[in-house]
Amino acid sequence: MRAIPGVARAYILGVALCAAACVHPALDGSTPWRAVALLATVYAFCELPARSRLLGRPVSGTVPVTAGSFFPVLLAAALLLPPAAAALVAVPGALCGPVERRPRTARRVWRAAQLAVATWAAARAQVVFGGPVALGGGGYGLTVPDFPYVLLPAGAAALTFCLVLCALDGGILVTAERLPARTAWRGLLSRSLAPHAAHGLAGLMMAVLWRSPYGPLSALLVLLPMYISSWVFAQYHRERAAHQATIRALVQAVDIKDTYTRGHSERVGHASVLIAREMGMERERVETLRFAGILHDVGKLGVPTRVLRKDGPLTPEERRVIELHPEYGHEMVRGIGFLGEARSAILHHHERLDGSGYPYGLAGDRIPEFARVVAVADAFDAMTSTRSYRRGRPVPDAVAELERCAGTQFDPEMVRALARALDRHGWRTAVTADEARATPQGRPPAPEA
Repeated sequence: MRAIPGVARAYILGVALCAAACVHPALDGSTPWRAVALLATVYAFCELPARSRLLGRPVSGTVPVTAGSFFPVLLAAALLLPPAAAALVAVPGALCGPVERRPRTARRVWRAAQLAVATWAAARAQVVFGGPVALGGGGYGLTVPDFPYVLLPAGAAALTFCLVLCALDGGILVTAERLPARTAWRGLLSRSLAPHAAHGLAGLMMAVLWRSPYGPLSALLVLLPMYISSWVFAQYHRERAAHQATIRALVQAVDIKDTYTRGHSERVGHASVLIAREMGMERERVETLRFAGILHDVGKLGVPTRVLRKDGPLTPEERRVIELHPEYGHEMVRGIGFLGEARSAILHHHERLDGSGYPYGLAGDRIPEFARVVAVADAFDAMTSTRSYRRGRPVPDAVAELERCAGTQFDPEMVRALARALDRHGWRTAVTADEARATPQGRPPAPEA
């Protein structure tokens, strides 16, 4: 179980109190409870494609749990109902939906509060632009939707919904994940605008059909194609999870073959993520870089075990064999399309900035950015990990060594980013081999050091 920091709990509580204030006016006698109940039930049912065990389990994430992905129902509620009543629509589905990771209660409260506040804000925005009248609510003699004007309040509702969700998401990333503010909010809005615009149009179609002579049942037909698309999206995540399981199996195979570096790959992936986040990389690139760090040594599967586990110094010929492992690794992952830039990191993570590295002797900016990140993360973990034949260095000593080699072996920008990330998050060192195992003292450090 991963504990939520106190500041994040306070942030979630604050958003929950805001949500309670938003829905409180709905407790009076003017709320259309039948419409609220029907829309809330539909929204909870529409979340099944992303959470059902039969249709595909969600990819677990860190706090926050990703808010509901089926927003047309909420946006239709924002157009059809008073703001307080619209905010209530999201609450039952969010509170009752399954949560993969603990603490489950905090995650459910966060999801419900976030969606309630966003839906309330969307409903208020469309009222400002005359949404109830434009939708055919009877004002000014209008009994049918006023096209194209009705697109304005619907667009305002979708944009407001998107802005509020992005603002709240960035806040939880700052408080729970302790990301820098510029990194937490970077790219959130640009990635969200197009999907929310599409959901806004679907929500408008639902609202128009709801007010039509055909009634609420016809409005549900709008959801069918989006429900199918959500099911397809769930299948994509299942396929991606299968790829991740394959990667995990490869890493475990490397750890079994070279027991002296057990756990090293996972920690290099973590250190690479710390550097990438500190540099403000996009979230998709951060995830790809994590794969690069995890798989950087997968080519060791092609190196003879007797060389990896040799007791005593390596001969020049044996060292040349080990120096082939980046090329072996690149060949092994060449066909895994979603790795993208990670493949170049696997191939070039032993290049040096001064051009004296291997396998191709690249120098400076000719070395791919991902490879420069992984090189720093790899060397840092190799220095700080305790192995059966030597003690790990303290973190400050390892950082000082990286700084000493910056500009010749390592990219100074990556070294500085790692130093800043370590100051903020710290580092947990680990034993990468059984210390109780009798191992000759003459065995040299593994080549990645």
